[in-house]
Amino acid sequence: MNSIAREGRSLLSRPSWTSNHALSCDPHRCQQWRGIRVKVLNGNLERALAFMQRVMQSSGIERMIKQEQTHHIKNSEKRVLARKNLERKLRSQEFARKLQAVLVKKVRGM
Repeated sequence: MNSIAREGRSLLSRPSWTSNHALSCDPHRCQQWRGIRVKVLNGNLERALAFMQRVMQSSGIERMIKQEQTHHIKNSEKRVLARKNLERKLRSQEFARKLQAVLVKKVRGM
């Protein structure tokens, strides 16, 4: 969790240049800067971190951080990730087929 927070903080830090420069730069090269703010209530840091992690997952920031990985990934890890992605894709396709069959039956009045 701490490593995700550190990497997220570096990705989400505000640029040092002014907003005029942001408007004048090439839109293909500029990154959108956005931040996440989490309030710590009653000194409960664990709960605030858990909430921040959920917000990061739902907004896609965690995926951006993982895509920015600069360290080497072992071939065995690549195989595991590829297998998981394939399983996820197959589950999604199977769900889509089931949903389509249910919708067709509903439309036909069966």
